[in-house]
Amino acid sequence: MIFATVGTQLPFDRLLLGLDSWAALNPGVSVFAQCGDSRKRLRHIETVAQLSQRDFRARLKAAKLVVSHAGMGSILTAAELGKPVILMPRRAKFGEHRNDHQQDTAIEMARLSNVTVAEDGEALHAALDAAVALGFESPIGRAELGGEALAPLIEVVRDFVWNRTPCGGASA
Repeated sequence: MIFATVGTQLPFDRLLLGLDSWAALNPGVSVFAQCGDSRKRLRHIETVAQLSQRDFRARLKAAKLVVSHAGMGSILTAAELGKPVILMPRRAKFGEHRNDHQQDTAIEMARLSNVTVAEDGEALHAALDAAVALGFESPIGRAELGGEALAPLIEVVRDFVWNRTPCGGASA
């Protein structure tokens, strides 16, 4: 099962529509999405507006692949559970967020072995096709990761947060 999440803020129809159109071409793959406030009619994926923390974690744990906005909570939980992730950052120019901080996050997270970044629906389809071809296996394995295994991710996040200026300028 593919689990998708768009977070809890503004609708993210670009991700959901891309995923729904891919699911139409791949009816044998189960897709479940936490879709937030989207008003779009999605015919090929199962959706729910919101999930409790417990249900969110259970769905993510059961998933073979996570498709997500570039929110740190989703990224860290997927990494903790050893899940491969396809990130589609929200973009301000499409009215999906107030600024492009998710673009910056996605660029940094793309350095991780379990993360693929898709900027648009076409790239999302290609990334999903590649994940299916690999049998949804994550390069970091299926086992849950402990604190030591998360050290590289934590270091990337720490560097990203503490060594960047708020407007994406040069390091301090």
